[in-house]
Amino acid sequence: MPDVLSPLRRAPTHVSIHDVSPAAAAEVEEALVACEEVGAKAALLVVPNFHGKWPLERYPAFVSRLHALQDDGHEIHLHGFFHRASEPVTGVRAFFAQRVASAGEAEFALLERDEAERRLDDGIAMFEVLGLRVRGFVAPAWQMPRSLLSSLAERQIRYAEDHMRVYDPVARTSRASLVLNFASRTRLRLWSSAAFVRLALPMHGVIPTRIAIHPNDMRNAVLVRETRRALRAARGTFTASSADLLSAHRAHAAAPAR
Repeated sequence: MPDVLSPLRRAPTHVSIHDVSPAAAAEVEEALVACEEVGAKAALLVVPNFHGKWPLERYPAFVSRLHALQDDGHEIHLHGFFHRASEPVTGVRAFFAQRVASAGEAEFALLERDEAERRLDDGIAMFEVLGLRVRGFVAPAWQMPRSLLSSLAERQIRYAEDHMRVYDPVARTSRASLVLNFASRTRLRLWSSAAFVRLALPMHGVIPTRIAIHPNDMRNAVLVRETRRALRAARGTFTASSADLLSAHRAHAAAPAR
C-alpha cells in the first residue's frame, strides 16, 4: 500500500547560523554544538567585516576554523559585508527595515544597486582569497530588494532567501519557505517570537523550513532552551544543503527583477 504521507515527511529542514564572525566566535561554537547533538549540519552565514571592526583576514585562527567546518560539509553563505546599515533612517521603508525588521542591521535594504554590487564583489573576493567557497547569499535581516536577484545571477550565486521565500537567482525560481527565528531586543519580542516558533513548528514536516540561529540566541537562557527545543522537534528532517529547499518539481518562477 503506498505511503500517502511520505511527501509530507520529505519536506526538509535547513539550519543556519547567522552573523558568523570573530565577534561571536564563542556563540557560534555553542550553536554548532546544539546542532550536532541532533544531527543538523548548519550552514554558516559569514560576515566579511562585521560592523567594520572584525575583518576576517585579521583573524587567521577563526578562518582556519571556517575551513575545517567547510571541509566537514558546512555550507558557507555570504551574509552582507558589514551587517550594518549606513544610510540615514528616512521614510517608511527605511523605518521598517532598520527599526522594525532589525536594529539598524538591514545593510542591503536600501542600497543603490552599484553599491550593493560593490559589496557583493568585495565579499566574494575576500572569500576567494581566504579559500572559502560561497554557496549562497543571505542579506542581513532578510531585507533584500528583488533587483538584487539579477546581480546574484550574474555572479552565479545559486541560493538566496528573504523572510518568506528561498530563491535560485540563476534559474529564476523560488519557493515559499517557513523561517523560524527568535528576537531578543525586548522582552515582548522575545516571548512573542518564542510563542510563534512553538506554534509554527508542526508545519516543519509539511513545507520547507529554515531554523535560523543568531548569536544573541546563545546569550539568553530562555532562547538557548527554545532553540534546542526547536532543533529536537525537527530531528530527522534536516538537510545540510540549502539547495534542497528548492527542489525543482515544486519551485515556482521567481518574480522578474525590477
